[in-house]
Amino acid sequence: MSDGGSVRADVWLWRARFFKSRSLAAGFVEEGRIRLTRDGAESRIDKSSRSLKIGDQLVFAMGGRLTAVTVKGLGDRRGPAVEARKLYAAMADPGAEVLPPEPRAPSVASGFGEDAR
Repeated sequence: MSDGGSVRADVWLWRARFFKSRSLAAGFVEEGRIRLTRDGAESRIDKSSRSLKIGDQLVFAMGGRLTAVTVKGLGDRRGPAVEARKLYAAMADPGAEVLPPEPRAPSVASGFGEDAR
């Protein structure tokens, strides 16, 4: 595993197995959905080519959960899950779990009521 230098944000997210493909990771980054904290300065990553370094902290919401990790390694390849887990460390409780909205009852106007013919 490479321990010096930097690696593109989309590549790191893919290697760390947060995404199944690099293009999915790049799309997520391009939407500006990741916050980066480096040396105490917080910024939003909005380009997949933005570099990540060891010690960077990332916060992002995915699958209804808030994920906060610290970059511990950059990796050389997308390896098995055991290898990928060595690339980051989970930060202590980034916040409460984000729950999906409750389903709404169908309205009468939508044709699901008794008067629908």
